[in-house]
Amino acid sequence: MDCSICSALPYILRPPRNTICGACYEGARSIITLTNKLDGEKGSDKTRNTTVSSSNMTKGFANVLKWVKEMKDIEDMLNEKISYLGGFAAAFKDQIHNDIQVKPGDNGPSVPAHKALLASRSDIFRNILDSDGCKAPPNDTIILHELNHEEVESLLEFLYSGDLTKEKVEKHVYSLSIAADKYDIPFLQKFCWQHMLRSLNSSNALDILEISDSCSNQSLKETALNFIVRNMEDVVFAARFDPFAAKNPHLTVQITRALFMDIKNKRNGV
Repeated sequence: MDCSICSALPYILRPPRNTICGACYEGARSIITLTNKLDGEKGSDKTRNTTVSSSNMTKGFANVLKWVKEMKDIEDMLNEKISYLGGFAAAFKDQIHNDIQVKPGDNGPSVPAHKALLASRSDIFRNILDSDGCKAPPNDTIILHELNHEEVESLLEFLYSGDLTKEKVEKHVYSLSIAADKYDIPFLQKFCWQHMLRSLNSSNALDILEISDSCSNQSLKETALNFIVRNMEDVVFAARFDPFAAKNPHLTVQITRALFMDIKNKRNGV
């Protein structure tokens, strides 16, 4: 059947011109479902969980282009906002009017920062800065004992800009995830967890399991655990497994139990 949408030469089709192929039909339905779902979620937010009217949920394909243009306008505005807020990153990079030093735990050089930004990004930092020990001298210093100099720099860079280069994320994601958990920085936690989920493989699954356990991220932990069970041979016979098992006997027990449950479920056809 010639399709009036995806045909190479739709203008030579004979009437009726309203026939479409199965692929275009399913694609149109998927797009309409997505736009209706997003419109419904937006409507629910505005009405504080009241029911969205049925007329708003059946707009059809004609309004998809309008919706896409609206999303593009929103994207452009967000990009402008990000660029506008980038002044914080410039203040950090150029060390403009900094009023506190953040010292790493490895006796490396401290990194200049701004008290106001630290306090706005973390309630824990705010409490630290509000304590008696951090008032008065102009060269105040706080120490992040669990981070080295490079990790402190990466942490502060993220707090100022909301992003990190791929190289810095890959190098410091575990230490930054622990710092995000300790200092209650939800956006950094989510940033690190998403990276770990995307990069999960046989060589780092044990590290991700260990981090997720220490940070009490149950969702990430279950994902890592399931991955390990599915790739047990690659993980267990790797050199990393012996020191991991010695350090984390409780996680080793959980891996063993998860493996036996997986075997049992397969035997039972679950």
